[in-house]
Amino acid sequence: MSEIFQPNPEFAKNANIGSMDEYNTLMNKAKENYEGFWGDYAKEKLDWIEPFTNVLDESNAPFVKWFDGGKLNVAAQCIDRHLDTRKNKAAIIFEGDRGDVQTITYLDLFKNVNRFANLLKEDFGVQKGDRVVIYMPMIPEAAYAMLACARIGAIHSIVFGGFSSEALKDRIEDAEAKVVITADGAYRKSKPYMLKPVVDAAITEGSPVKKVLVVERNNEDVTWVAGRDYSYNELIKDKSTACEAEPMDSEDPLFLLYTSGSTGKPKGVQHNSAGYILWAQMTMEWVFDVKENDTYWCTADIGWITGHTYIVYGPLAMGATTVMFEGVITYPDAGRPWSMVENHRINQFYTAPTAIRVLHKMGEDAPAKYDLSSLKVLGTVGEPIDPPAWKWYYEEVGSSKCAIVDTYWQTETGGHIVSPLPGATPIKPACATLPLPGIMAEILDPATGEVSEVGETGYMCITKPWPAQIRGVWGDEERYKKSYFGDVVKDGKPVYFTGDGARYDEDGYITITGRTDDVINVSGHRMGTAEVEAAIKKHSNVAEVAVVGKPHDLKGEGIFAYIVLKSDDGVADEVEEVKAINTIIKKEIGNIAVCDDMIFAPGLPKTRSGKIMRRILRTLAKGEEVTQDISTLEDPSIVATLTSMVNCKTC
Repeated sequence: MSEIFQPNPEFAKNANIGSMDEYNTLMNKAKENYEGFWGDYAKEKLDWIEPFTNVLDESNAPFVKWFDGGKLNVAAQCIDRHLDTRKNKAAIIFEGDRGDVQTITYLDLFKNVNRFANLLKEDFGVQKGDRVVIYMPMIPEAAYAMLACARIGAIHSIVFGGFSSEALKDRIEDAEAKVVITADGAYRKSKPYMLKPVVDAAITEGSPVKKVLVVERNNEDVTWVAGRDYSYNELIKDKSTACEAEPMDSEDPLFLLYTSGSTGKPKGVQHNSAGYILWAQMTMEWVFDVKENDTYWCTADIGWITGHTYIVYGPLAMGATTVMFEGVITYPDAGRPWSMVENHRINQFYTAPTAIRVLHKMGEDAPAKYDLSSLKVLGTVGEPIDPPAWKWYYEEVGSSKCAIVDTYWQTETGGHIVSPLPGATPIKPACATLPLPGIMAEILDPATGEVSEVGETGYMCITKPWPAQIRGVWGDEERYKKSYFGDVVKDGKPVYFTGDGARYDEDGYITITGRTDDVINVSGHRMGTAEVEAAIKKHSNVAEVAVVGKPHDLKGEGIFAYIVLKSDDGVADEVEEVKAINTIIKKEIGNIAVCDDMIFAPGLPKTRSGKIMRRILRTLAKGEEVTQDISTLEDPSIVATLTSMVNCKTC
C-alpha cells in the first residue's frame, strides 16, 4: 500500500476546500442536481452581459451547449471586472531569459490589450469569427495578443514557437487564418533565436494569410515582405486604450488548439467561451488554492493548453498575479527556478515531471540554497510523476509541508479533471487521486461499459458533459465523434473517452497507467509503457526512461528501454546494471515485462516543452531511418547519438 500524506492542517484551515467532508458535499450536490451545481457556479463566478436561460442542452449530443442564451466577453472576465479593486495589482510578472523583469498591472494590461485589439481591427481588418494564428515566444505581447482576440471576438490559434514551418503551415491552412502574429525571435540561454523566418517559410503561394504582425523582441535582422509584414512596435504607438469588449454568446468559439498525432493532419480542438473560462477559474481556486495576495507560476509555454488555462486565462479570470518566463528553467543553472521563487515570493509552482527529474539530476541540492518558504502548493502536469521525483519535490522543494497536486487532464478537457485538493485530499505519491467536484469521471471496462474492478486497468472516461469540454474538431464533426465518443458505451450512450488507461485502488483513488494505444503486446500480454517505465524508475540510479516496443521473432513484440542515469559513471558494469533493472521489473510487474534491450543514453529526444518523442524512439528500435521532423526538439543532435548507439548494439 502506498504511503499517504495528509494535508498540512495549518494550510487546510484557510483552504478553499478544506476537508474531505467539504469535497464530498460538493460531489454529492453535483450528483443530485447536476445542472443546478453548474448553474449556480456560473452565476457566482462569471460577469454576464446577458444572463443565460438554459444551463445544459444535450439534445444534439455529443455536440452540447452550456449556458445557452448568455452573453459575456472572456477578456472582460480577465481584466475589466478587476479594475475597480485591483487596477494597481500585478497581473503579470514577466521575467526574461536574461533576467530582465517587467511588472504589468491590471490597468497596464487593460490598456495594452485594448491597443492591440484596436490595431487588429483598424490595421488588419480582423472581425468577430476570424481566425488569428499566434506564433510567439513567452513574452507579454503573447498574452496581449490572446486577450485582444478574445476582446474583439476573433478566434486565436496558438502554435508552439518550437514547431517547424510545415507544422505551422498545416495549422494556418486548416484554420484558414487571415493573420499571423509573431516576433522576430526571442532569447534562449542568453542567445537570440529566430521565429520570423519560420513564418516566412510557412506562408507559401495560396496561403490564406494576408498580413503578418511582427513584435520586435531581439532586434535581429529579418526579411520584411512589403504589403504583408508590419511592425507591432511601430503600429501600436498611436492606438487608443479604449476598446469596447464584443458581447459573445456562451458557445461562441474562444480558441483553437491543434493536437498532432503520429499520422494524419492535426486536430483543431475547439474551446468555447463561457464554460471554458468558468472551469479555468474554478480549478485555479480549488486545485492551486490561490488567494488574493499570492503570486503563482506555471512554467509551461502558451503554445500548449497548460499555458492557455494556467498562465493566462485561469489566473487572470480570478484576479491573480501570474508569472511568465521566457527562458529555460535550467539556465544558467539548476537554481534558476528556485532563485525566481525566492525573488518573486512565489506561492504556487506548477511544472512537468520531466522538468522535476531534470532539476533533480542537475541540482539535487540546489533548492536548499534558496529561501523557498513562500511556497504553499506544488503542482505537476503532463504525465504521471514517478515516486522518486515526487519524494524529492515534496521533501527538498516543498520542505515536506507543501501539498503536491498531481493534476490529470488534457487539451480536450480544458482544465483539470482528476487531482488532489491541497487542503483536503490525503495524497498518495504518483497518484492522481480523485475526480474534481462536478466531473463525473469513471474507469470503465470498454467491453461492457461497467465500472472496472479494483486493480483492473480500464478506460478513463467522463460520463457526463462538463462546461470546459472540447466542443468539436474544427471543420470535422465526424472526426470529433469518432475520436472521443467512439470507443466506450455506458447504459446505451457513448461517453467521452480520454484515450488513457487507469485503475482504482482499494480507496477509490485513480492511477493513470498511460495511453491505451501506447501499449506493448508481449506474447499476447498487453502492458502500458508507463507501467514498465514506473518500475524501471525505482532503480536508484535511473533519472529518466522511455520504453517502446520492437518487433520480436518469438514474442511478437519485445521491450526496448532508453535509460538516462543519474550518475555519469553508472554504467561501469553495464551487464550488472541491466540485471539490476530487470530484477526490479520482475518484482514490480513479472518476468513478462523484462526488457530485451536497454540503451544507457546521455539524453532523450524531447520537444522544448519537455515531451519525449517516443515515435522517434520506436523508429530507432525497429532499425529504421528517422524521417520525422526533428526541428522541434530541444537538442536535435541527440537523434544521431541514439542512432549510433542503437546501430552499435545491433551490429
